[in-house]
Amino acid sequence: MKSILHHRRHDSARRVIWFCCWFASWALCAAQGTACRAQETRADKQPPAKAGLPLPGETFEVEGAQAFVIRPKSVQNETATPWVWYAPTLSGLPGDSERWMFERFANAGIAIAGIDVGESFGSPAGRAKYSALHAALVKQGFSAKPVLLARSRGGLMLLCWACENADKVGGIAGIYPVFNVASYPGLEKAAPAYHLTPDDFQSRLAEHNPPERLAALAKAKVPLFAIHGDMDTVVPLEENSGLIADRYAALGGKMELIVPKGQGHNMWPGFFECPELVAFVLRCVGKE
Repeated sequence: MKSILHHRRHDSARRVIWFCCWFASWALCAAQGTACRAQETRADKQPPAKAGLPLPGETFEVEGAQAFVIRPKSVQNETATPWVWYAPTLSGLPGDSERWMFERFANAGIAIAGIDVGESFGSPAGRAKYSALHAALVKQGFSAKPVLLARSRGGLMLLCWACENADKVGGIAGIYPVFNVASYPGLEKAAPAYHLTPDDFQSRLAEHNPPERLAALAKAKVPLFAIHGDMDTVVPLEENSGLIADRYAALGGKMELIVPKGQGHNMWPGFFECPELVAFVLRCVGKE
């Protein structure tokens, strides 16, 4: 009898020990799970980083399109954050080539932002998302008059929007920018983005093409700047920056045009490390 009681007590003790071990293990797992969920929740609240940006930045969505912002190194006592609006924002753009410029903007207290509207070629649909980005950033305390910075085909995207929103533009700068849809990519290729046939697009070109729509920008005294090589066969100087410079001057507008001799549509560092371009942007935001 004593032996039976002894075995029962021994079994009970083992069950108590087993239960205590199981409970401790469960409690530890529960605590770890709670901690992980808390970390995930905190991570969800942080804007995701955009891979490939020249400087650390954040991404967010505007009407289903991915946008980015690179905030300045230091926030100065200003009523609104000055910013550069870069285009095109596509896979790989902006890239490392823009780092030199972006660092100088960020060090001067200027943010950089952009939005991926695809190959819009300056279409009304792309312009609508540009307006949505502008509204979203102004709501966050950014300046209502950004400086637009176009690289190549980003020129169509930004200048088409600017022609309709001259009161929301502090200046426009370009690196071999496309300013004429008839020159690049051509009406046949661009027409689908406008939901038009090439013939319809031709007949309505004055409604959309920047060279015919500069009056509002000139009236608002928006300054323009471009650096564009004289050997560019992809985006010819005479059909784009040269044409805009002539027509803008005829309207009383001011445009600074730098033409590097012997340069085409390439990655020459002088395009992307241009002190005159940086100085133009700083003047437009009142930093110089």
